[in-house]
Amino acid sequence: MMKRAICLIPIMLWASGAAAQDAASEATRAAQAELAQRLPLDDPRDEANVLRGKIAEIPDGVITGKDGRIVWDRRPYDFLNRVKAPDTVNPSLWRQARLNAVHGLFEVVPDKIWQLRGYDLSVMTIIRGKTGWIVVDPLLSEETAAAGWKLFADTVEAKTGVLPIRAVIFSHSHSDHFGGVGGIVTPEQVKKDKIRIIAPHGFSEEATSENVLAGPAMGRRALYMFGAILAPGPTGQVDTGLGPKLSSGTIGYMEPTETVPARGATLTIDGLAFDFMDAGGTEAPAEFVFYIPAYKALHTTEVVTHNLHNVLTLRGAQVRDALRWSKVIDAMLLKWGGSAEVAMGSHHWPTWGTSEVRTLLTNQRDAYRYVHDRTLFLANRGATLHELADQTPEAAVQGSDFSTRGYYGTLNHDMKATYQRYFGWWDGNPANFNPLPPEESAPKYVALAGGPDKLLAAGKDAIAKGEYRWAAEMLNKLVFAAPDNQAARAALASAYDQLGYQAESGAWRNYYLAAAATLRGNAVAGGTSNGQSRSFISAIPTAVFFDSLATRFDAVKGAAQKGVFQFVMPDSKESVAVVVEGGVEFPRYGVTDAAPTATITLDRSTLDDVMLGQAQFPALMQSGAIRIEGDRMAFLSWFAMHPPADPRFNIVVP
Repeated sequence: MMKRAICLIPIMLWASGAAAQDAASEATRAAQAELAQRLPLDDPRDEANVLRGKIAEIPDGVITGKDGRIVWDRRPYDFLNRVKAPDTVNPSLWRQARLNAVHGLFEVVPDKIWQLRGYDLSVMTIIRGKTGWIVVDPLLSEETAAAGWKLFADTVEAKTGVLPIRAVIFSHSHSDHFGGVGGIVTPEQVKKDKIRIIAPHGFSEEATSENVLAGPAMGRRALYMFGAILAPGPTGQVDTGLGPKLSSGTIGYMEPTETVPARGATLTIDGLAFDFMDAGGTEAPAEFVFYIPAYKALHTTEVVTHNLHNVLTLRGAQVRDALRWSKVIDAMLLKWGGSAEVAMGSHHWPTWGTSEVRTLLTNQRDAYRYVHDRTLFLANRGATLHELADQTPEAAVQGSDFSTRGYYGTLNHDMKATYQRYFGWWDGNPANFNPLPPEESAPKYVALAGGPDKLLAAGKDAIAKGEYRWAAEMLNKLVFAAPDNQAARAALASAYDQLGYQAESGAWRNYYLAAAATLRGNAVAGGTSNGQSRSFISAIPTAVFFDSLATRFDAVKGAAQKGVFQFVMPDSKESVAVVVEGGVEFPRYGVTDAAPTATITLDRSTLDDVMLGQAQFPALMQSGAIRIEGDRMAFLSWFAMHPPADPRFNIVVP
């Protein structure tokens, strides 16, 4: 359970044989046709850029681990070969999915820069230095990074000769941009060959802690957001918008050897000048972008991609700053917009041509500024969180530039997130300040509607009229009032089907359709997940582990508990005093209490074994790997007050 609790992005498998999904309704087909007519879907420029420079690919896009387990497989996505979108997929998302589906090794700047695309959610970039290679963002999984590097070595190094990796750049603190580092270099190589690992300031803390405290809830919601419980297909998972999907290999970690400060810096890396600009607080808490003057190449990281990004991701995170986001892009435009001949990011495909790069930056800047300013314009005139988006048409630029469309983030939920950043979760109406929880209010709504049969009939009528949002709102009340009502679950699933089919955002589509699958019983309770390597677990700060442990303390059952439990870790020379009283557990990192209730001595490496799920406290105590002095029973009683979080909690049913 401990391993599951800290897992960043769990992946689950599909269970077939349950109720089938609905076909696209007439209202959905009409909505798809309207969008297809309104957008220039046949604009060939993105397809030309996606295919430009392709020199090799991994056969069938299949990558396996050392144990033979498949961690990446593009064969189930052959359905994307058809050009015209099926009625069950938003035609704009279909276009994006087909672009993201192109996989291989691509030459970005002749004989200077290459990218590996389509082998993970993210993109790995390889840059030629004076004597070797500089690798940027080595994907999420060690297995996909290793396979990508082999393709590069077999294709490029076969001609140039084998050269050493001189540096690895982690552009920001999300795991799909550093987790695969162990697939291209080992810690021994880093030390022996003095390989530089360069990251933005604050990287170490953010990279190893973002998902630890809230890991179970984020992981559970990520299953829905990324469509991990959906089968690939025209009525299932087609894309995430940001990239094809998540790989399911091993997430690793290596500590940076140096970081770029908040003021930015110009570094010479293997004889090549890199101009770094800080972008922390935009898409990630720790992030930078950079420019390579010699190659006239701008790396936009995840600040500029070929979609509107999340100001608040559906899986959960801290709200990002759309205003700063727009200002960082404008700073890039002012500094490099007149010189960059190619812009490439950590996702999607490059943009070539100085004029085209300027247009990309300008339009992306304007999209985030539009999100921010329209939110405050309306909020300052009384619009609330759930009113903002319905009062706001898409920005003018979104009708012509596909890079600004809501394939991942959306204008809708980005505006709500911006509202939340400034005003919090409440809309200002006292009726909504302390509402009844859904399980209590739902039966009252059902009674008010005249009973379950009438509410079900009203929901079905709304579906027949194509009013899917209203149908979902009504039927959700019925499902929460009577979760075993199979007719209600089926009707709500039908509403979710149509909402998912119409969604342009890959994340929205996945979430709607995953909810429908849950209601129909199509999702299995268990499955595979991304596993963290020891390098990743060891990098989690000890203070963060104990803060996470405190979130598991059962304050109700442990209300009478009182004491101080002193942890001592000889190998890492760390100490933590955990103070427990009044239903609160407070870890004091670096503190040694003068009179603890019990002293627990264990190595930090032993704690890593526990976090990896490779050892259990009782067995470690029996073996002597954990030594307890003082009130042993008090410690055991306190430790028992930390039940693991169940990552299988319900989302779309009570």
